[in-house]
Amino acid sequence: MLTVYLGAGISCSQTSKSDEPVILITTDLGKIKLKLYNETPLHRDNFLKLAGEGFYDGVLFHRVINNFMIQGGDPGSKNAQPGAMLGNGGPDYTIPAEIVPGFIHKKGALAAARQGDQVNPLKASSGSQFYIVKGKIWRPGELDTLELRTNSTARQNILRSVFTPVQQELEKYKQDKNETAFNLRVAELQAKADSLYNLAPEMKLSEEQRKAYTTIGGTPHLDGGYTVFGEVIEGLEVLDKISAVKTGQADRPVEDVKMSIKVVK
Repeated sequence: MLTVYLGAGISCSQTSKSDEPVILITTDLGKIKLKLYNETPLHRDNFLKLAGEGFYDGVLFHRVINNFMIQGGDPGSKNAQPGAMLGNGGPDYTIPAEIVPGFIHKKGALAAARQGDQVNPLKASSGSQFYIVKGKIWRPGELDTLELRTNSTARQNILRSVFTPVQQELEKYKQDKNETAFNLRVAELQAKADSLYNLAPEMKLSEEQRKAYTTIGGTPHLDGGYTVFGEVIEGLEVLDKISAVKTGQADRPVEDVKMSIKVVK
C-alpha cells in the first residue's frame, strides 16, 4: 500500500533559477535533456535522488500515445516480458502535489503520473512514474470549445453529486403529489449546486496558455490536475520519435524503448 511521501532524507532547500538541475534521458532513439523546476522541490529532489541511485537505468517508456505523451518510471518494466501489463510499479510512497499554475502541459513538459481522483483526491504523485507531454497544436476555436465542454462537464458532475443521493426523497414527493415540498427541495438543492459550482475552479485559459498551445502545442486539459516539475530543453525531436513508435496492448511499444537517466548539472 502506498504511503504519503514526507521527503525524509531529501533536502527541499530552495535554489536560484540559474541553479535549476538538469537531467539527461538516454534512449536508443536519442537523448532528451530536461531541467527540473526549483518551485517544485519535493518532485525535483525525489527525481534527482532516484536518478542518482540508478533507479531509472533499464526502465522502459512503457506507455506511449502519439500526440499525447510518453510515460515511464515503472521499475517493474525492467526486463519485462513481451505483453506484460505495466504501470503499477514504484517505490512505497507518493509525493504531495506541487501544482504551480504557471507550469502548464505544453509540449516537452515533464509531469508526475498519479492515480485517479476517485482514489486520490489530493492528486498525490507517483513516487517514480513520470510522463513527457507531446500533445498537439490547437486552433483558438478548439481551445474555446475545450473550455466550454470542461466547464459544462464540471457543472453536470456537481449537479449529479447533489441530486443523486436524494432521488428517493424527490420521487416520494412526486408520488404523494406534494408539489410544494418538491419545488422547495429542488430549489434548495439547486442553490447548493450553484454554490459548489461558484467555488469550483473554472477552466479559463490564460493568454500564456493559449500562446503555448497554439504554437508549440500540448495537452491543456491536464492543467491543474497533475504536477508539472520540469521541461525539455534539448531533444524535442527525440520525444517526437518515441511518441511515433508502434504500440500494442495497453499502449506499450512493440519494441522496447529503454532509458537511462543521469544528473548532468
